[in-house]
Amino acid sequence: MSAEIESDLRRRIPLAVALGIRVRSATPRRVELAAPLAPNTNNGEMAFGGSAAAVALLAAWTLLYVRERARGGEAQLLIQRSTMSYERPITGDFEAVCELADEASYERFRETLDRRRRARITLGSELRQAGERKGWFQGDFVALAAGPRRPAAGTPAGQPRRDG
Repeated sequence: MSAEIESDLRRRIPLAVALGIRVRSATPRRVELAAPLAPNTNNGEMAFGGSAAAVALLAAWTLLYVRERARGGEAQLLIQRSTMSYERPITGDFEAVCELADEASYERFRETLDRRRRARITLGSELRQAGERKGWFQGDFVALAAGPRRPAAGTPAGQPRRDG
């Protein structure tokens, strides 16, 4: 599955190609992306902060994408707000890991998306080099449902919904 997700990621997000991202693992509970230092350096010695932030953001985005795909959904996934903290310099190849910490918040997110056709969720990821934490990312993601709006239960077809 990781190879398929990597192919999708590279096709949907061209920046993933420039960053040299590889999908090490991708499940509905955990995503790990790897990035080489060479195309992501600031002065040839350390990872450029913007590249590291992009890899961390993509780990969280990919987790949502994998979960949405597993449900058969096609919501558009967007970042609304993000915070990045750099704790130590990244001096070699690195990873970004995103794990779903709260299944209940994800279920609320999905229920809201189904009902209102848009929803928001906060996810975090860690940047690591050789197993050592180098930084963390937190982002608010927005999902917009794809396709035509379905009538709410008990709402006759053609009648407008009043919930959003």
